Amino acid sequence: MADRKYRILVVEDDETLCETLQFNLQLEGYDADVAASAEEAMGMRLAGYDLILLDVMMGRMSGFDFARLVRADAATRSVPIIFCTAKDSDEDMVAGLDIGADDYIAKPYSVRNVLARVRAVLRRTSDSGSASSGGRLRFLGVEIDPGRKICRVDGIEVKLVKKEFEILSLLMAHCGRVFSREEILGRVWSGDCMVNDRAVDVNITRIRQKIAPYGDRVVTRSGYGYGLLCD
Repeated sequence: MADRKYRILVVEDDETLCETLQFNLQLEGYDADVAASAEEAMGMRLAGYDLILLDVMMGRMSGFDFARLVRADAATRSVPIIFCTAKDSDEDMVAGLDIGADDYIAKPYSVRNVLARVRAVLRRTSDSGSASSGGRLRFLGVEIDPGRKICRVDGIEVKLVKKEFEILSLLMAHCGRVFSREEILGRVWSGDCMVNDRAVDVNITRIRQKIAPYGDRVVTRSGYGYGLLCD
C-alpha cells in the first residue's frame, strides 16, 4: 500500500461503538476520525479521507442518504464506503451496494472482521487505481492521472504545464516527504541544461495558485525545500 497513513472516517451515532472502532483503527496504524451523525460528517473535508465506515440508521439523515451525497459529489465519489449497520436484510444490503458502497457489514460484527474488510477494500481500491488509471494519485480534492496527464481539483480539470504536472506528481507520490530544490531539479529537469533552482520556486508558486483551495498544503521548509503536508 502507500507509504503514508490511510485516513478513515467513522460515522456512527453509538458513542461506545464509535470509540471502539476509532481506537482499533488507530492501533492498526490508521488515522481515524469520528462523526456522531451524517450531518456532522457533512461539515468535514470528506475528500481528505481514504475510506468511510458508515452506519445507516442515524438521526435525521440516514447513512444511505449521506452515501448518495458523497457519490454525487465529484470531489468525493471515489472515496470507498463500507456500511456497518444493523439493517441486515438482503434488500438493505442490495440497496447499500446499489448506492455505491464497497462493502456491507451487518451488526453484530467483530472488530477483527471490520479491520479485515477495511484492509481488503483499501488494497482493492489502491490496486485498481494503479492498474486501471496508470497510478492515479489523490490528495484531498486533488487528483492526478499520470497516464492521461490530467489534474483535477474538486472534480474540475486544471491545466498544468509539463513541469508543474511533474513536480505536483512527485510531491503527491511521496506525501509528507520534503524534497530539496536540487532533488526536484534532478528528478524533473533531468538532462536539461542551464536551469537554476529559481525555476523550482516559480513552478511551486504556480502550483499553489492552480490547486487552490489546497495550495497551502504545498509547504516550504526553510533551508530544506518543498513537500506536501499530509496531516
